[in-house]
This record gives sequence, structure tokens and C-alpha cells, in this order.
Amino acid sequence: MSDTHTHSHDHDHAHGAIDCCSHHQIIDENNNWIVLYLIGGVLAIVSWIAHLTGATNDLIATLPAVLSALMLGGPLFKAAGKEVLNRHVSSSSLAALAILASMAVGKYGTAAFLAFILLVADQVVLRTADGAKRAIEQLVSLTPDIARIVLEGVEKIIGVGQVEVGQTVRIRPGENLPVDGRIITGESTINQASLTGEAMPVEVQMGSDVYAGTTNLTGAIDIEVTQVGEETTIGKVSSLIREAESTKTERQLLIEQVAKFYVPVALSVAVVVFFLVSQSEIDAIRDTAALRAVTVLVVTCPTALLLSSPSAMVAAFAAAARLGVMIKRTEFLEASANVDAVVMDKTGTLTTGRFEVSRLAPTEGVDGAALLKAAAFAEASSNHPLGQSILRTAQQARIVVDTEGKFEEIHGAGINAKTSIGAISAGRGTWIRGLLPAAASSIDAVEDRIEGMSGVHVIADGKYLGAVGLEDKIRPNSKGVVDRLRELNVRMIAIYTGDRLAVGKRVGAVTGVDAVEAECLPEEKHQLIKQLTGDGYRVMMVGDGINDGPALAAADVGVAMGLSGSDIAANSAGVALMTDELNRLPFLMELARRSRMIVTQNIVVSILMAIGGLVLAATGSFQAVGGASIGVGFAAFFHFLPDVFVIGNSFRLFRFGEDFLEAETVAKEQAAAASNRIHREASVRNMAADPA
Repeated sequence: MSDTHTHSHDHDHAHGAIDCCSHHQIIDENNNWIVLYLIGGVLAIVSWIAHLTGATNDLIATLPAVLSALMLGGPLFKAAGKEVLNRHVSSSSLAALAILASMAVGKYGTAAFLAFILLVADQVVLRTADGAKRAIEQLVSLTPDIARIVLEGVEKIIGVGQVEVGQTVRIRPGENLPVDGRIITGESTINQASLTGEAMPVEVQMGSDVYAGTTNLTGAIDIEVTQVGEETTIGKVSSLIREAESTKTERQLLIEQVAKFYVPVALSVAVVVFFLVSQSEIDAIRDTAALRAVTVLVVTCPTALLLSSPSAMVAAFAAAARLGVMIKRTEFLEASANVDAVVMDKTGTLTTGRFEVSRLAPTEGVDGAALLKAAAFAEASSNHPLGQSILRTAQQARIVVDTEGKFEEIHGAGINAKTSIGAISAGRGTWIRGLLPAAASSIDAVEDRIEGMSGVHVIADGKYLGAVGLEDKIRPNSKGVVDRLRELNVRMIAIYTGDRLAVGKRVGAVTGVDAVEAECLPEEKHQLIKQLTGDGYRVMMVGDGINDGPALAAADVGVAMGLSGSDIAANSAGVALMTDELNRLPFLMELARRSRMIVTQNIVVSILMAIGGLVLAATGSFQAVGGASIGVGFAAFFHFLPDVFVIGNSFRLFRFGEDFLEAETVAKEQAAAASNRIHREASVRNMAADPA
């Protein structure tokens, strides 16, 4: 009988993870309800004792019960009135009608105890559900209220809302970061578990990106602010959670539609029960008929049914967030349970995305240094991983790159640049071949020399210079993730990459995927995904959330990889992974399937308990156990039982993933220990080989 939006400040249902029973809006967030319940409960008990002992006449003994029924029933009557006005009759209307019916036949004590039991039960479930929501909100309450900015070498503490992009913020050891930024001074260790779920902290240094809400552990650092407020990574996480909570799956919408018919059916049964039992001239029988009808109304309140799906979704969101999996809407969690095809981008997904220049392959008559310089000048303003790697290599080679010039990025192909050393084009071999057909044979010869690598081919002032060959490391757990996906009955696993076929095949062979599509433009990836869905596959697409935007949008579930702010902001992705760990993909599918199972269990138990309660109420079994008046109280307790089951069953999902995290941490510790052992053994061998 509870709702995470039962507070008196009237949250909009659209922003609630559990939107079921509007009578729950009566509860005041400042706990004034405790005083109300205590007074009402004491009055009901006083009336009961007075009747039991015969200490006074019936009128005086009944008066406290009347006051109690009005006091405790008033908020329920108000909520029921709102339901009627909104034409959304639900459980509050049934509860209010049950109390009114008790009062109508003079059973004021019964009405008071009934209201008391219903409201206290409501609070028990409410508190449990609020605990779920608080568990999620803890993730977004880690940003400090103040920041220490540095202006002309002087520290100044200001409110975090006053910090602007481009300012310098100093973070000392032990402090949480108030904004997103890039380190400009210092080095440290950062605990990013609040965002990624990773137990192991990361080492950061000058140039590293850091994020609001994470914790600086060891050294003082100065960062240049890149994002503030809602635009920070954790701010976007908060937005994702709010959006996820405000959405409803098709299953939840179906449940609510059923509930609309459920209420009039319950009312009809109550009327029929009253009519059948009251066919007697004996007044006592008529009273029994009325109480039996009241009992029917109590046990048939559909709160457990309405809680079945949203309570499980809240718990699932919390479990996913703990491992750094942010689900934008509940429909994407539900769709993840049905995935039978997984398509992954190569760069930054199956591979680390950290390219390194492995080979300079200049064409005949061209110096390697000239090739590298031209490539670096062309990539001077590029944010592409290949361009960034070329720039790092040029810096190591002490090539001074002039960033002045005009740069035009050709989507999915390369860059045209007008620089101080001339007009340069750098990009994919097929694109360069189209720009300079006469160099086709030279391009083919260079391609053979960088076989298996990603190549950036370069033209300078109409002359083909050659290509820079770069390699990207495959993530260590990629093969294990692919194997686990197969165990989860994924029928097809594929790589769609913009890189060359030779590079894609190399990664595909190592990871064991079923298919590789290479040299794909974003539009081509989109068409391939649509083709898969058209063939009956339910597709999960995993990519960087930017270049793969069309494909992510076309898939049943789009997953954006990594902590990059642009990834998380990508509207095309339904799920954002706050960590680069691919093993979150099978975890997401397992969580989705477990959630579906939990929801099914909740629905079945809710319906069976409602049917059982209806039978017991209609046959008078509750009254047989506790007497005419006490039987209504038993019915209220019976009504509370499926609520408790649904909440408890749903919240089992909170613990889902704990074993996963523990095993992941142990594996990383073992890998680190093995690496250290190898280094020690190598040192011993070196010492033995060189006694001097």
C-alpha cells in the first residue's frame, strides 16, 4: 500500500519510480503522521476498552471511536476524493469506502482500527521503498557544496554554483571533486567507485580527466574546469536516474490498465456479497453482511499488484548504478532481457581505444619525419583517438605543431587542413585514394606494409606521402565477455568498425565473434543494425555514443561506453556504462532477466493473494476467526501481506551484483600479483645473467 511519492508536498507521479496509490500522498515528510496516528490509535483503544468493561454508556464509549475514525480516515477520504475528481479510482477509494461503510453500520471502532492498520502498513512499505530511492540518490549527493578556486595564485572558497568553465579549482587529498575537469598541476590517485563501481582507484596526472563526485585520495591537484552543475558527469547520471524513474514499461502500463478494471470488479463483488448475506430480516445478519462487504473492499485493494513492477525497477536501477551501469529508461532494462544479438564497435569497445603509433610507412622518396610532421599538422585540432596518438608521437619526436589554420573534418573519412606548411589531407585509405587516384598503386603498397594496423594516409600539397600505422590493444577480458554472452544464448555477436577489414579480422579472430563488418560509415552501421532487427534479431549495440549515434538509436538497446561526458549525454544511447569494463554487458542482461523473473513472481503472488483474500472475505472466514468487527482488522493485515512480499522480493535485486563485484576485485588482485611475480622473476634472471 505504499508509494515513494506519498509525501504531502505532492510529488508529480510522472517523477516517481512507484506510482500506484494516490491515497499515499497524505503522509507528511516531516513525520507529523506519527502524532496523528498515536492520537487516533489511543482514541480507538479507549473506545474499545470502554465498551469491553462497560465503564460508561454506549454513546460516550463510542465518541472516541468516532473521533478516531474521522481523524484517521480524513486523509484517506481526501486522497479518495482526488482520485474521483481525476477519474482514476484506485486503492485509496476502496479503503475510504470500506471505512465509510463501517461507520454507516455503526461500527466506528472497526472503522478506526481499519484506518489505523491501513495507514501504519502504508508507512512500513513507504519507508522501505524510500530506502530504495535513497540508495540511488546517494550516488548523486557526492558533489561538495563549495569549491576552492585559484585566482592569480590565491585560493578562494566559493559556492560550487559560482564556478565557471575554464577556472582553476584546487582539490586537496581526501576531498571530493566539485566539478569535472582536466588536471593541469599535480598527480594523485582518484577513487571513481561512485561512478564506475570499480573498487580499484586510478592513477591520474597532468592531462588526465577527472570527474565530480569522485574522491581525491593522495596528492593535491589543480584542475581546469570543463563541466559544472548539471553538465558534469555525475549531474548527467542524476538526470538519467530521474528519467529512468519517470518512465513505465509496457508491463507496468498493462498492470495499471488491469487495476482500473479491478476496482469496479471489487466494488461489484462487495455489493453482491452484501446482497446475498443480507437476505434476512434479522438486523444482526444485516450488520454482518455490511462488515463482510467491507472486508471484501479491504482485501481487494490492488496495491501489491501496482507495486509489482516499479518496486523491482527501483531496486534494479540501484543494483545497476552500483556497478556503474546507468539505465536511461525502464524500457531499456526490459529490452535487455530479450537481447539475442550483440553488435560492438571495435575502437574503444573491444579495444582500449588507446592507439599508439607502431610504424611510419612513407612512400618511396619520402622521409618518415616529414610524413609524421604532415600528419601531426593535419590532426592539430582533432579529438579523434588516432589523431591524438599521432600528436603525442610528434611531441615525443619534438615536432612543434602549429595549431593555426583551417580544419574541415569529413565525417567518417578524414580531415582537410590548410596549415602553415601547406594544404594537407589525412584519413582513411579509401578516401585518400578517391582524392588522388593517381596514387592508388602507392597506397596499395603502403597498405601492405601496415597490414593489421589502423592507417592514417597523408597527402601534402597534392603529393601522397604514405601512412602512419597505429595499433590498438584488445581489452584483456574481451574473449571472456564474448564467451559469457554465448552462455546467455546470444545467437549472433558481431564487430562493426570503420577501420580496415584486416584490422577488424585481427580483433575478431582474438575475441571469437561471428562476423566482422569493416570500413563502415556511421550511416552504414545504422543500415546494418536495421537489417538485423528486420531479420528478427533483438539487438544490443555497443559503441562510443557519438560516431555510432545512428546505430545506437536503431538498436533495441544502445549502450554508450566509458566515462566521457559526451557518451553519457548521447541521446541515442539507452544505457551508459560509467566504466570501460565490457563485463558489464552480460551483467546488464542477467540483471534484466532476473528483474523480469522478480516482476512475474510479484504479479502472480499479488493476484493469487487477492483471489484468496476475496474468497475468505466473501465466505466470512475472517469474521469466523476474529468475530464480526475483529475480522475486518484481520482482513487489513491479510491485505498487507502481499505488499510486504512484493517489496521484499523486489529488493532482493539490491544485492544482485555483489558477488560479481567481489569476484572482479579478486581477479584484478590476482592479475596484479601475477604481474608482480613475473617482474620479480625477470629481475632475478637478469641478476643471475649479470653477476657484476
